[in-house]
Amino acid sequence: MLTSVDPDVIRALGDPLRLRIVTLLARETLCTTHLVEETGARQTNLSNHLKVLRDAGLVETEPCGRFTYYRLRPDVLAGLSGRFAALADAARTAAENKRACP
Repeated sequence: MLTSVDPDVIRALGDPLRLRIVTLLARETLCTTHLVEETGARQTNLSNHLKVLRDAGLVETEPCGRFTYYRLRPDVLAGLSGRFAALADAARTAAENKRACP
């Protein structure tokens, strides 16, 4: 059963640019420069979005000289996926349940 979903994770994934970043990071670890090239976003805007993703626990960083690399945390997405799968299972089971109106 779905016990809880971190609203920060849902909010973080709800933005189209952040979802694009997550999609890119699912393929490979990238630095900010790569993400700017791939998304066309301004560096300051991208940095703000990456902070939201970090704060939500979706990405982690790896300093490399003057660059910072970002990598996706698949365990967080897998946990979220599992919670939604449990919710879908519960909804299938409950589809036949209908509470009578008073």
